[in-house]
Amino acid sequence: MSDFTLGPEETRVLGCLIEKQITTPEYYPLTLNALVAACNQKNNRQPVTAYDEKTVVRALDALRDRKLAAMVSEAGARVPKYRHTAAEVLALDPADLALACELLLRGPQTPGELRNRADRMHAFASLAEVQARLDALASRADGPPVAKLP
Repeated sequence: MSDFTLGPEETRVLGCLIEKQITTPEYYPLTLNALVAACNQKNNRQPVTAYDEKTVVRALDALRDRKLAAMVSEAGARVPKYRHTAAEVLALDPADLALACELLLRGPQTPGELRNRADRMHAFASLAEVQARLDALASRADGPPVAKLP
């Protein structure tokens, strides 16, 4: 994947899909209504948003075009549901996925902030482990999904 640049809506939708898969797997994949609510929740988000269904659908369509999200049709379900495919497409393990999720939901952060905030999704042994994973993600030859800021 050579260009991982996402717009703000795509960033929020992808982050919410990843977060909900990890933290509330019993409700995942998500309906459109659940995804809109996840995007607009006030905790663990920066900035706080007020997306409507149209905005979330446009972001989902853009993510689906990039193969980062998919619609799921479950037998007996009345409405379609959505899931992310970022782990497969970007070859991210659970620890890397937790870091990516926090960056998608809250924007730029220090390794210490990431370690503390991602703990609800993955327990990192040390700050050095977080830094090593960030460095590895930032130096990927196939297109880094994260970048170190000055």
